[in-house]
Amino acid sequence: MWFHRHMAEPIEERTRSLRRPAILAAVVVLAIVGVAALAWPSGSDEVAVVAPPRPALASTTTTSTTEPPTVVPKSTPLATPKGVIPDYATPDGPQVGTVGVWYDRPMTMPIVEDRGAWIRIRLPERPNSATAWVRRAQVKLSSSAYRVVVDVDHTTLTVYRDGNPLFAAPVGVGKDATPTARGTFFVAIVEQPGPAGYGPVVLNTSGHSEAIKSWEGSGDAITAIHGSISASSDAQIGATGTKISNGCIRMHEADQLKLAVIPVGTPVDIV
Repeated sequence: MWFHRHMAEPIEERTRSLRRPAILAAVVVLAIVGVAALAWPSGSDEVAVVAPPRPALASTTTTSTTEPPTVVPKSTPLATPKGVIPDYATPDGPQVGTVGVWYDRPMTMPIVEDRGAWIRIRLPERPNSATAWVRRAQVKLSSSAYRVVVDVDHTTLTVYRDGNPLFAAPVGVGKDATPTARGTFFVAIVEQPGPAGYGPVVLNTSGHSEAIKSWEGSGDAITAIHGSISASSDAQIGATGTKISNGCIRMHEADQLKLAVIPVGTPVDIV
C-alpha cells in the first residue's frame, strides 16, 4: 500500500490518474535541522594576565583517550512489538489501544522511558509526539545510532551518527500557510524507492501536519522527507533551502540517497 496519498505533497508534473494506492503520505514533511553553537561572551571587562616566564620543562608525550563531546545522544533505544500488542496509559493502568502495525507496516518505535518490566514508547498516530506504555516482554529491543534534525528556520536537515554530524543538506520546508510541524518524531516507514516523483528514498515520519487535518480526504496528513518533486522545486531549494512545501521536507536527490542507511525507529527532531 502506498502512503503518499496521505502526504500533502502534490506531484506537480504528474496527473492524478497516475496516483497509486499510497504507502505513505500526508503532508508535511517534515523537516529541518539544528546544531547548537557555543557563543563566547562579547565585550568582556576581564583583562588577560601575562604570567612571568618559567624554566623549560622536559617534554612529555601523552595520549588523550577523551572522546569529543557529542551534539545529540550517541544512540536511541528502540522497541519492536512482537505482533500487535496492547498499550497502556500508565504501567499496570488501563489499556488505551494496540500498537505494532501502522498502515499495514510493522512498527519500530523509540523508547522514551524504561521502568524495567514496562517501557514507554513514542507512537506514530496523532496527536503529535504521543506516547504509551507497553510490557517489555512483548517487544524486541534494539537501537539506532542515527538521528535526523530538521531546522525549519534555517531550512537545513542534518543527519547524526554516534552523536556527531554525518552530513547536512538544504531542504524545502513548509510554507507559512502550511508550516512543517515541529516536535519530536521518528522514522515510521522507509520507502526505497519512493512513489513515482518522490525520489529514491522516502522517510515517512510519525509527524502530522497541524495545519492540514485531512489531505485530499485521506483522513491524515503525514510529514515525510522526500524528493524535490519537480525541477522547478529543486532549483528553488538550491544551496540554502526554502519554504516551499505543504509541510513535508523536500530534498535534492543526491542528498536523499544518503538517507538509505537510516533505519526505521530513528528519531527525527523538527526544530
